[in-house]
Amino acid sequence: MAKDSNKRLSEEFIFGKKNYVFMLIGLACISLGFILMSGGGSDDPNVFNPAIYNFQRIRLAPTLVLIGFGIEVYAILLNPNK
Repeated sequence: MAKDSNKRLSEEFIFGKKNYVFMLIGLACISLGFILMSGGGSDDPNVFNPAIYNFQRIRLAPTLVLIGFGIEVYAILLNPNK
């Protein structure tokens, strides 16, 4: 009898479906932030491209990455039973 209850408890996941949904949302935010951060370089190293300092790469992308990390922390701390 004790083996059945121990086996059933060991098969239970730590996180619930709600946690995994929030983790995927956070991962999508982080990925989108890094995608928006990329680019802006120049093909010729002797030519300066000011597009590297635009709003998208300096403000928007890092903010999305930080929001994504915040969502990840929330997803880990979220109690799926409530």
